Amino acid sequence: MTAQIFNIVRLDFSKYPSIPDNTRGALERYVFQRLQPGGFLTSVLANNLSESVARADEGNRQALFDIVKFIYNELPGNACGNPVKVKEWLNGKI
Repeated sequence: MTAQIFNIVRLDFSKYPSIPDNTRGALERYVFQRLQPGGFLTSVLANNLSESVARADEGNRQALFDIVKFIYNELPGNACGNPVKVKEWLNGKI
């Protein structure tokens, strides 16, 4: 029987402790698997503040500042910022 070693790459949320676990998971799936997150996170990634606030649940509403800082500081610039970038990221075009 052989042992297989997996290199698991994770995003570093240590500077952003208020981000809920489910949002962290959605961000990791978005970055590494290019899976579309829910409406709230998609609107944050697309830089749509009013829609983000309208769609946020209580935990994400309280963490919105950290979520935005995380996206700005930690995600690839071509993965967020406007709806076109988000769509292209999800489609693997960039």
